[in-house]
Order: sequence, then C-alpha cells, then structure tokens
Amino acid sequence: VQLQASGGGLVQAGGSLRLSCAASGRTFSTYTLGWFRQAPGKEREFVAGMKWSGGSRYYADSVKGRFTISRDNAKNTVSLQMSGLKPEDTAVYYCASQFLGTVVDAAEGYNLWGQGTLVTVSS
Repeated sequence: VQLQASGGGLVQAGGSLRLSCAASGRTFSTYTLGWFRQAPGKEREFVAGMKWSGGSRYYADSVKGRFTISRDNAKNTVSLQMSGLKPEDTAVYYCASQFLGTVVDAAEGYNLWGQGTLVTVSS
C-alpha cells in the first residue's frame, strides 16, 4: 500500500477542512489506518485512527468531538473531517497504515506513511 494525502490549506479558526488519503493496493481493508500531525518544534502526535477490523475509531482527546475519521475500503481512501479548527491544530498532517495493526495510537506501529499535508489555522 502506498499513501497520498491531500486537502490541507489555510483556514480561519472555527472553520473546517477535510483531509483525504488515497491508498494504492489490493488489500486496503486489512490495514489499520491513522492520522498523525506534527507542529513546528513538536513531536509527531496521534490524531485519529481506525482499526482494520470492526471499524472502531479512536481519537486524541484534543480532537474528540471536532474531528471524524472515516474510510471507504471500496475506494481505498481514508478521510479526516476537521471542524471547529483552532490555531493549535496547525501542523503537517500525515496518514499512515499498518497491516493488520492492533495498536492504533502509536506512531511506531505504522510502517507506511504518506508525505504529509499542511494545515494552517489562523486566529
């Protein structure tokens, strides 16, 4: 599976953006998928994830209620709908995948990463 993220941009605080990650490969449904972000001068952090089985969704506390992760196995895409954006959401956002992954929120569990897309939220 290869990943290609898109959808970043500049938005005012309170606004919305939808990030998408297109994946190539025939077994997309067997991959746990995640979104991470890295702000300038900070470590990469978990944002949201979905396990390959069962469709359970997981979110960082900082984005719960504002962000929604979804996947379309038929289209090989995973999306992150972001609303109520805050300046502290400004970061480069990365999608990632792990084959049959069981740990959703740890970056070290993911072995394939997209190139990142920049989200800038102005105050």
